[in-house]
Amino acid sequence: MVTTRLAAQEDFEAVSRLLTELGRTPLDDANEERFRSVYRAQIEDPSCCHLVAELGGTIAGFCSLHFRDRLNRPLPESWIPDLIVDPAVRRRGVGRALLEEAARRSRDAGCYELDLESGAERLGAHQLYRSAGMVEGLAFVLRLGP
Repeated sequence: MVTTRLAAQEDFEAVSRLLTELGRTPLDDANEERFRSVYRAQIEDPSCCHLVAELGGTIAGFCSLHFRDRLNRPLPESWIPDLIVDPAVRRRGVGRALLEEAARRSRDAGCYELDLESGAERLGAHQLYRSAGMVEGLAFVLRLGP
């Protein structure tokens, strides 16, 4: 059975490992302190709600959920920049559980919309998002550095 909960400081290594699956920089001695600092700040920030999913007592997925105000919108928006499931346990309900929990928390926060970023090559994930009722949009990205 999949369970979801708020991410905690002790989940840092597992979350970092999962983010590497998204193509993020792996942890090493040169970056660990900075990455830990950002993680710690975000899990303590009330405008963020980082979630982990556990399957069999092991962290199997991660969802970074942020709440933000938008100009000329009466309600906040929620945004998922990162949602990743361990490849070894995909198609077992982990991603859906994270997405459902993010939607629930977004509704509870009074958000008008839940946006999600996903790489164009992640076709399996896109199927999940469509099956959850999400509508595919359009995004443009300008890379500004390494």
